[in-house]
Amino acid sequence: MTHKFRHSFAFLIAIIWVVGTQPAAATGHSPEPFFGEYIGQSISSPESGLSNRDLSVSIGPTKNGFSVKWTTVTHRSNGDTKRKTYEISFLGTGRSNIYASAMKKNKFGAQVPLDPLKGEPYVWAKITGKTLTVNALLINDDGEYEMQVYDRTLTDQGMELRFSRIRNEKILKTITGSLRRIKN
Repeated sequence: MTHKFRHSFAFLIAIIWVVGTQPAAATGHSPEPFFGEYIGQSISSPESGLSNRDLSVSIGPTKNGFSVKWTTVTHRSNGDTKRKTYEISFLGTGRSNIYASAMKKNKFGAQVPLDPLKGEPYVWAKITGKTLTVNALLINDDGEYEMQVYDRTLTDQGMELRFSRIRNEKILKTITGSLRRIKN
């Protein structure tokens, strides 16, 4: 080995070591800043009139990734309420800002996403800066697609939520809300 090559090789190893030992949060793609519990409200404006929603979101670590659990309580104008709760775990994909859902076990016991061609939602998450986005792709019996997009953007007080439901490029519903962090 020549002296110049050894110097270049040592420099390259040092750079790899420094980059490899940096925490994931330094890249801006770690879910850790989102970990916590949040509560808040939103208002949607569907064609049938305004509806208020109480929201709660809990994001936390799991053994091999993180989970997002959210509950929406819709208050209808006739006094009825409707409650829906979802929880999805996510695993790393080897790409620094994209996470696969782990919603069922395959025949080998590994956690995997659901299959949209079987009418199940295909769900994945991505982190871009201060925004954690959860996407759900659904394919109906006519072969048309629907996307549900949950953007959760961190703020000084908690997070802002923007939910969109899109079918074949047409926005069917948009809901926005503010949630405050109640627990880290």
